[in-house]
Amino acid sequence: MDQHYYFQHAKWVGAPVRTPETFSVLRGRFRLEAVDQVMLRVLGLGFFKCYINGHCVNPDTFLPLSSDYEASCDPTGEVLSGHRIYVPRFDITPFVRPGDNVIAIHYGGGWYTHRCRVFGLPKAIYCITAVCGAEVQHIVSDERCRIGTGYAAQYQLQMERQSFLDWADWAMPDYDDGDWPLAAVTEQLDTEYCETDCPADALIETLPLRQIRVGREGIVYDCGKNITGYPVLELHAKEGELVRVLFSEELMPDGNTDRNYGHSQEFSIVSDGKVRTVQPEFTWFGFRCFEVAGNAEPKFVKVIHADIPVSSTFDCDNETLNWLYQTFTNTMLCNMHAGHPSDCPHLERRGYTGDGQLTCHAALTALDSRAFYEKWLQDIADSQDLLSGHIQYTAPYIQSGGGPGGWGSAIVEVPYRLYSHFGEAEILRQYYGNMRRYLDYLYAHSEFGLVTSDQEGQWCLGDWCGPCVIYPDKDITFWDQQVVLPAPLVNTYFLIRSLNRMCEIAQILGKEEDIPAYVQEAAIRKRALQAAYFNAFDGNFLMNVQGANAFAVDLGLGDDRTYQNLVQYYRKAGTFDTGIFGTDILIRILFEHGDGDLAVDLLTNSGPQGYENWRRHGATTFFEYWDCERSRSHNHPMFGAPAAYLFEYLLGIRQAKNTAGYGSLIIEPQATTRFGRMSGSIRTPAGTVAVAYENHDGQITFRLTVPPRTTAVFRYGQTETNLSEGETVLTFPKQ
Repeated sequence: MDQHYYFQHAKWVGAPVRTPETFSVLRGRFRLEAVDQVMLRVLGLGFFKCYINGHCVNPDTFLPLSSDYEASCDPTGEVLSGHRIYVPRFDITPFVRPGDNVIAIHYGGGWYTHRCRVFGLPKAIYCITAVCGAEVQHIVSDERCRIGTGYAAQYQLQMERQSFLDWADWAMPDYDDGDWPLAAVTEQLDTEYCETDCPADALIETLPLRQIRVGREGIVYDCGKNITGYPVLELHAKEGELVRVLFSEELMPDGNTDRNYGHSQEFSIVSDGKVRTVQPEFTWFGFRCFEVAGNAEPKFVKVIHADIPVSSTFDCDNETLNWLYQTFTNTMLCNMHAGHPSDCPHLERRGYTGDGQLTCHAALTALDSRAFYEKWLQDIADSQDLLSGHIQYTAPYIQSGGGPGGWGSAIVEVPYRLYSHFGEAEILRQYYGNMRRYLDYLYAHSEFGLVTSDQEGQWCLGDWCGPCVIYPDKDITFWDQQVVLPAPLVNTYFLIRSLNRMCEIAQILGKEEDIPAYVQEAAIRKRALQAAYFNAFDGNFLMNVQGANAFAVDLGLGDDRTYQNLVQYYRKAGTFDTGIFGTDILIRILFEHGDGDLAVDLLTNSGPQGYENWRRHGATTFFEYWDCERSRSHNHPMFGAPAAYLFEYLLGIRQAKNTAGYGSLIIEPQATTRFGRMSGSIRTPAGTVAVAYENHDGQITFRLTVPPRTTAVFRYGQTETNLSEGETVLTFPKQ
């Protein structure tokens, strides 16, 4: 859609003098006769809050959704594929009245003016469409609007300061803005104006507060878990007094907030001496506890993130696995804001393609997140360089670090996962050209069959967040946190996996003529990996550390010893030594080969590198590193990818080979003797699939629920049973 469709003759307007730090209020007056319906399309860059006659139409949201807003600052030497902005629409009929009305937009900040990539200066635009019978009236923003100063005085994504010293209730219709200057027409956007059904942020719940103690600067409060959002405060400070709220993910042993995990997050208010209720308006915070310095009383905390329901359940008699599921959903939701999945909700807040593609499968399994990932997939495609096919490390693009395999392969993995979960091939067709261009980019950055480089001057990572390396045969532990796997091994692995995916995708799309080239390229790369990293003497890849053999086995490389060496190594090690990609691949490979007991041992291990260690530490979100003391962030979703296998292998809910959309299921639980009970469910396009079992008196009883229009086969031991719609109860001798 073009701008004319959305905004008719509306103009982008702003303050006569603007800087990236400017937060302004745009006020426009409009008169309505009796109307049937009034719709509003509005944008304020970077984020905005819009009021109609004093009623906020978008409380607790961060709009517009993040995107690559306009063609003003592409990466050096690259031309990004797309620039778009998402236009929210509101039904404001309940807020208007016959006669005079007022719209007020408080705007600025956000990603649009972020210091890492300043697109432009703050600006706003709106179009109000009033319908009365056959008559349609359009009211638009132009230079007749008035511009005032908002109460957001200082701002970064990690910090917001409000000042009420010169505050007036400019949102109300009876406010006199006659002395405000007229708005200035600003530069127009070189962009595509779009709509989306991607869920925006919203108020999810409110939490009561527990006062801990008097801290170093004020009163310390605890939310009980890591969240994203903000506290709501009642101000009692004198005129000119400053109230500060300092956030942290951790408490010190003495009860003070641990500033090492505060990540420079701060909300502060300069009081005008009046009692008032305040909250941040243009940012969220990632925290568990906070300290209020100054005369203000927090009333409660708002939990804010994308409005995405949890569409799964999981429970068993192992607390580590229960914690893994609950912590994955909490961490993932904490990292879903403004339309993209982030690496962390406090430090960088960026849509890293590596983190996002890694956790995509688990998130689509556990959360009702289809529209969210479809929007983010468009961001990934928009970030592709038209010249080389390069996919950026973050989408929307912000200068960041990553690698040419595990990051850029998101352009293949995310549409593949969306197709797999929902069975609609159009998503593959839409992005097939982007996938092919990215493969060409990886070919161009290869030497001797291995992917060896990325953009000049940029990072070229393989795996990430590597822990200590354990040599169980030699009773040696190498404690430095680093990835020892060579980046070419990991990046070439992702190229081969993407080529395998492309063979499937081409078959689905009827592009069989493309398959031989993919098969040939994959064979070349496999031979290169085998030649470079396989030790024919012992059957290992790179001494079998950090999941090297798992990467190889997943591609069908090595020999008969390679997988068995993998199993023996991790039985002796008893804990993880893998980074973010290796952890996911290792657990999946073990389950796929029927070694579910070993996979469970690793998932529940009580050593220093595992989920149980985090649980004992009191974590309610995943840490960035296995090492609790050395983790920079305590809210990163990357290591949560294996949560998908709770459903896929422990409950056994898998799709039949060469099917998609959960229309044909194989239900085959693994490691059932390890648990006294287990139950769980996922929501599929046809309805809810549920599996529950209980071991008792030498028998195991399964309760299996299959939705309509779904064929399902249940397997247990040597028994295979066709399931019909609805609930089926089956009892077997315990095996």
